[in-house]
Amino acid sequence: LAVMAALIATITPVALNAIRKAKATQVAQNLKTIASAFENKIYVDGEATTDISTLARDVDTGSYGIAYESNTTGEYTVTVYYTGGNVDPSSVADVLSEATTETAGIASNLTPVDGYIYYTIHLTVY
Repeated sequence: LAVMAALIATITPVALNAIRKAKATQVAQNLKTIASAFENKIYVDGEATTDISTLARDVDTGSYGIAYESNTTGEYTVTVYYTGGNVDPSSVADVLSEATTETAGIASNLTPVDGYIYYTIHLTVY
């Protein structure tokens, strides 16, 4: 029993760390995928949407959101954000360096919330 207890004590932290990293990778991937889908929607359909279910499948729509602003010259600032809170923001930033909890540069019509993770892109549609 002592050997099994020692093995469990050794393996448990490794497994928990792997789970945390996997969750951070999933969040980073979803942020980037939603931003890319928004960009594609603008280029292909010529219209913008903030409906996450339109932009991405198999994403918890309650944990992600999107906001954008545009001007008359077709420049867009798009911010995708994660609201789930059960992931370490620095781990997400390790995977997606542009992901941050900082609110500088986010879409101006988005109200900042502590604990959210933001990913902002800029694009121009001609």
